[in-house]
Amino acid sequence: MDLQPSPSGRSSTVGRTSSFSVADSGGQTLSSVLNNPHAGKLEASWGWWSVAPPEFTPLTSTKAACDLTRSDFQSYVSSISDSYYRFEDIRNHTTKEQTLDVDNIGEALVACLREVPALYFKEDFALEDGGTFRAACPFTDVSENIILQEKLSHYLDVVELHLVKEISLRSNSFFEAQGQLQDLNVKIVEGCNRIRDLKETIRLVDTDLVDSARQIQELNASRTNLLALQHKLKLILSVNQALSALKLLVASSECAGALDIIDDLQHLLDGDELSGLHCFRHLRDHVVTSIDSINSILSAEFMRASIHDKGDKDSVILLKAKARASISLNGEDVGVNLDEEETTNFRDRLLPLIIGLLRTAKLPFVLRTYRDTLTADMKTAIKTAVAELLPVLVGQPLESDMGAERTVDADGGGLSLASKLRSLSSGSFVQLLAAIFKIVQAHLVRAAEVKRAIEWVMCNLDGHYAADSVAAAIALGAMVAESSQESNGQGGALPLSASLRSTSKVLSSPGKGSDAISPSNLSKNFRADVLRENAEAVFAACDAAHGRWAKLLGVRALLHPKLRLQDFLSIYNITQEFITSTEKIGGRLGYSIRGTLQSQAKSFVDFQHESRMTKIRAVLDQETWVEVDVPDEFQAIVSSLFDSEAIVSGSKDNAESNMTESYSNEGSQVGSVAQNEPTDSSSTTAVNAAQGKAEVIERKKSDAVTSSQSNNSNTKERGKNATQTLECGGVSYHMVNCGLILLKMLSEYIDMNHLLPALSLEVVHRVVEILKFFNTRTCQLVLGAGAMQVSGLKSITSKHLALASQVISFIYAIIPELRQILFLKVPEPRKSLLLSEFDRVAQDYKVHRDEIHTKLVQIMRERLLVHLRGLPQIVESWNRPEEADPQPSQFARSLTKEVGFLQRVLSRTLHEVDVQAIFRQVVVIFHSQISDAFSRLEISTPQAKDRLYRDVTHILGCIRSLPSDNSNNSATPNWGQLDEFLAQRFGAEAS
Repeated sequence: MDLQPSPSGRSSTVGRTSSFSVADSGGQTLSSVLNNPHAGKLEASWGWWSVAPPEFTPLTSTKAACDLTRSDFQSYVSSISDSYYRFEDIRNHTTKEQTLDVDNIGEALVACLREVPALYFKEDFALEDGGTFRAACPFTDVSENIILQEKLSHYLDVVELHLVKEISLRSNSFFEAQGQLQDLNVKIVEGCNRIRDLKETIRLVDTDLVDSARQIQELNASRTNLLALQHKLKLILSVNQALSALKLLVASSECAGALDIIDDLQHLLDGDELSGLHCFRHLRDHVVTSIDSINSILSAEFMRASIHDKGDKDSVILLKAKARASISLNGEDVGVNLDEEETTNFRDRLLPLIIGLLRTAKLPFVLRTYRDTLTADMKTAIKTAVAELLPVLVGQPLESDMGAERTVDADGGGLSLASKLRSLSSGSFVQLLAAIFKIVQAHLVRAAEVKRAIEWVMCNLDGHYAADSVAAAIALGAMVAESSQESNGQGGALPLSASLRSTSKVLSSPGKGSDAISPSNLSKNFRADVLRENAEAVFAACDAAHGRWAKLLGVRALLHPKLRLQDFLSIYNITQEFITSTEKIGGRLGYSIRGTLQSQAKSFVDFQHESRMTKIRAVLDQETWVEVDVPDEFQAIVSSLFDSEAIVSGSKDNAESNMTESYSNEGSQVGSVAQNEPTDSSSTTAVNAAQGKAEVIERKKSDAVTSSQSNNSNTKERGKNATQTLECGGVSYHMVNCGLILLKMLSEYIDMNHLLPALSLEVVHRVVEILKFFNTRTCQLVLGAGAMQVSGLKSITSKHLALASQVISFIYAIIPELRQILFLKVPEPRKSLLLSEFDRVAQDYKVHRDEIHTKLVQIMRERLLVHLRGLPQIVESWNRPEEADPQPSQFARSLTKEVGFLQRVLSRTLHEVDVQAIFRQVVVIFHSQISDAFSRLEISTPQAKDRLYRDVTHILGCIRSLPSDNSNNSATPNWGQLDEFLAQRFGAEAS
């Protein structure tokens, strides 16, 4: 074996012989290693010296200290040099080993695993196991087994050596920890002693000082607990008494006092004073139940005061309506407005109800319920009125114009409600509408009063004794409503008590949260919500009334277009008054009923127009174009047209204001509904409005007839029959039947335009259409000779053409007046387009008139050409000797006769200007055509020359007698080419 250092650092030679056994090696122990190797290290280190330490004796030197040199210590250094070098060598070796050992902790075990086979380190290593023994002892003889024993001893020494080395490397930490544990034990003992002393000191202090003070404190705590118990018992008593009072107040409908008690109880519930009291575990449920009961009471009282306490006004109205159905539409009606005292009492009655509903934040919900109830009550009242009045109205005498369309029993039995409504005459239907108008008005006035009362409470209580209560109620209700919305937004609906609790928390923590949920903003939002629901209730009632009214009109939608204008106007005007009154109460436009009324009015205009178009078409097809006498009523119509200049020049609506003067005076009371203060006779006035308008129109026309008759009497004195012509603008026109009928239709269109101003645009379109049709059809019948097929005329004569020209000229003359009257009600944006349409129609009439005049000229030219074609045969007879005949030839006599006949016809029918314009062209044609024909003739005999002279002279005499506006430098009338021809051929004789 090699030399191994001992644990103590000494090197010794251990001679291992072959007789070394396992028993000898097992006798070694590690007890010496467990001792602290550093204890007494300084003393034991001297054992390493092989020589005795030198004795240090003081050196004596005779030299001064400053004269000492290294050589003076040479003898000492040489004596200890060997020992010193050996000491340095051992110290360096130890330091190096310690450094290596610290760096290589655990390397010894790794080396042990490398030197010793892995077989001996298995966990299941056991020599008694056969396989393990054969692997460990593969030899069979004794000598080999001895060698194996030596090897095993060697393995054991290796393991032991490396274990000792590892233990030595870790011994420092072990003994250091052991020393720290010993110090900790000493400190623990000292701490226990100090604790024992402190406990003794505390016991002495507690005995001498603390016990008396603690006893005082305990007595004081007992006193506080007893006072708290007394307060809790008083609180329980007060809560119990409050619950009893709350039940009594709720039972007696004293909502204000009950809400005060609920506020106190809610404040207690929101705090901690009642927490833990088992007797009040159901208090919150009682509060919620009481609040629901109070809300029910307040809601019922509000409904009763707002709707159900209006009295029997509906019954009174129906009784009056039934009486008027058989008597008249005049008479006193039941009043529906409230005087100042009733208004004040009504507001005072609603004030506590509104305050209570504001405190519980239920006013918006109650107003929504009120809106539904008011709407249902409105519908029920209208339905009841229709059901009760229909049997009375159906039994009235039928109108002659509607009798063919209605076949019912005398009592109206066996018919459905719609059939009964359709079986009513227009007057009976207006009476039914008037009664409904009055009933609706009564309901809406009540609803408007409720609306104003709520607005007064919410906005106009400045200086009132309840202003502070209302403001506090609004603030509390706003916070409750906001808390309820937040609870609903979180996915669940909390009871009102929870909302109140959260409300109190919000109110008790001002400054938290944003400005959007500040109390002022919440109050504004809540106030706006209440006012919105308040307005919505009245508007919903108006809308329901509009819907029922529109439904009544819709049932008779097929009958109304076929009514006369006065009958339809009565229905239209009462509907218009109903719309205006209800819209001013509700505050919004009723688009549905306005649409229904506009649709029926348009249907009325369309039907009337179609009937007139059919009539004018039939009249034109049957027209024989014969002059007729003009009745005075048509002259009155024309006079009314030209009297309408006052409308344009003076007041734009002067004629209509005169026409509706009495209506305005009687209907002024209806307009008072705009201020929600309806009068007693509003609906009756609305019924009579249309009749008043129609009567004023007829009176206006009769005045025009009177003035026309006076003018006619003056003209009769001058010898002219005023009934044969129609005077328009100082010009007289000869008329035929179709022209008068068209004038009557245009007058009816003007009446529709005045009485239905909302449909003025539609009326203007229809007037343009009928004017176009009349002009086109007249052109087809006269100029196009269509009357020969449809009217049975044998030919179209100049008389027919002249009368057609007169009718066309008359319509052309009144078109500007029509335009001025019809365009008074047309909206400005549409005027330009319609004006251009009217201008085109007027231009078409002017062109048509000019074409008729051209046609008359063409007829005369054709007759001239016919005569000129026979002129050569006549001239041939002139050259034969015959008896002298002083008369002109047949050509000249026939031509002048036809010209004279045309002149007489046109002069009696057409205006002088038109006749002059026509004959001016005839004169030009005669001069050119006859002069050319005579120039081509061959005159060879004096007899022929004399005949030519007589004919030319005769024809020129006729030409000079014709009316013409031809102006030339010659003093001779209608001078032209034929005069020049005469002068050239017969110069001396002609002169």
